[in-house]
Amino acid sequence: MSTTKAAASRPEIHMIEEEAEKLSNLAIGIEDRFPQVSELLIRETSRARLHSSKTIPANVVTMGTTVEFVDENNGARRTVKLVYPSDADISAGRISILTPVGAGLIGLREGQSILWPDRDGQKRRLTILSVQQAQAA
Repeated sequence: MSTTKAAASRPEIHMIEEEAEKLSNLAIGIEDRFPQVSELLIRETSRARLHSSKTIPANVVTMGTTVEFVDENNGARRTVKLVYPSDADISAGRISILTPVGAGLIGLREGQSILWPDRDGQKRRLTILSVQQAQAA
C-alpha cells in the first residue's frame, strides 16, 4: 500500500496518554490469541497524538465514550459504547476495544472516516457521526 493511500485510510487520531499505554499493554497481552487486532491496536496507539485526560478534545472517541458511526459499505448505522473486554456486552451496545471495530474507532473525531478491516479481512469505511463522552461518576 502506498504512503498516500495509507494516509488517506488512516486519519490523524488522538488518545489519552494513560489509555494509550494501557491499550498497548492489552494488545501485547493478546498477541498470541488475536494477532490481527493486537497488531492494529499497537499500530494505532503508536501513531496517536497523545493528550492528558483534561486536554483531549470532547469530540474524540476514547474509552467509555458512546459513538454513533456508519459503515459506508452498507449504510448501517450503529451506536456503541467503547469498553474494555471485561465490560463488553454486544446485546447492551458495549463493544470491546479488542474487536476490529473497537480498535478502529479509538482516537477518531466526529466527521472522520477510516478504512478498516473487519473480522473477515474485508475493508470497511467507518465514519464517526457523533461522540458522547462518558459522564464522570
